[in-house]
Parts: sequence; structure tokens; C-alpha cells
Amino acid sequence: MTPPPDDPGHDPAGIAPLEHALRLAEALVFAADRPVPPERLQELLPPGLRAEAVMTLLAARYAGRGVQLTEVAGGYAFRTAPDLAPLLTRVVEVPRRLPRVAMEALAIIAYHQPVTRPEIEEIRGTSLSQATLETLLEHGLIAPRGRKEVPGRPSLWGTTPRFLEQFGLRELTDLPRREELLAGEAQPGLGLGQGMAP
Repeated sequence: MTPPPDDPGHDPAGIAPLEHALRLAEALVFAADRPVPPERLQELLPPGLRAEAVMTLLAARYAGRGVQLTEVAGGYAFRTAPDLAPLLTRVVEVPRRLPRVAMEALAIIAYHQPVTRPEIEEIRGTSLSQATLETLLEHGLIAPRGRKEVPGRPSLWGTTPRFLEQFGLRELTDLPRREELLAGEAQPGLGLGQGMAP
């Protein structure tokens, strides 16, 4: 016997599983406090549906809206549409900016990781206080990456997924090339030296 059309189990076109997957993905990304990796969504999907395909469809649904589904830090997150972000700076609290010395150290770590504190100091040409490293640690932007096998065995430092998320990067290879940073020094908003993104 054929179920009536208003029966929730009736789905002659086979659309319901995909619609359910899209709703599930949307809810998961909305509820998460960090970008959602595709593997996390994949665990919840029925066989035959790929997380990447579901996220691509979901991103298409949000195209042109006030928020967009963005691939960042190895996962997916909702972000304000770029054209609306400047209008919201008056009403949304902007995160505290890092001091210049912390941004310089962070940029060095990002481009040279894993790197030790003495190596950071050598590149900067000046000493680096422990307080600066602690500030970056408190923000979750760097983490220890073991110890260098040299006398004294200094700690090696590298960036974290939080760093990628904060600066809107999918992966480290998305960092601007050094030439781009130098060319953009006169243009505000380019590169890591400008402060933390909202």
C-alpha cells in the first residue's frame, strides 16, 4: 500500500535525506563554537552523502545573505557577509587588539614555524619578553610544538587552528606571500601586522 503524500515517510523524489542533511549541517555549524570539520558532519550523515557536497550546497543557499558559510581553519563556520562587516563595527564589540610586539612575534611564528624564542628574537633584531609569548598563548594563537634538539632544548612554537580561524585562513598556505605584505604596507588592513580580525 502506498503511503499518503502527507506521510513524513513518503518521499518519492528521494529529497528528504538531502534536506535533512542540509538542516543537520546548518544546525551543527550554528551551534559549534569552532569551525566544523567535514569529518565531524560525515559521522552524522547517512551512507551515500558526502559532507563536502552537503556543505557546498549549504554555502550556495547562504550566498547573498547577511551571513555566509565559509571554509576556515580546516572546517566550516558562519561569517558576516564581507560587504556588511564595516557597517557592523559600530554595534559589535571588536576583540582587543594585540600589541605591536605580539603581532610581530605572531607573524614570525606563522612564517617560520616551528621556531624558538631565540630565533624569533634573532629575526626581530630585539629581545622578546615572556609576557608577549604568554599573551599569544592566552589568546590561543600559538602552542608549543616540542623542543629543539640543541643545548638547552628550547621550546618550539607554532600557530594553532584558532590562529587560522581568527585570521580567516583555511590553512597556512593561505598566508599572504611576504612580497604581498611588503607591497601592502601602505594599505590598511593587509597582512598580519594590522591586528586581530573581528
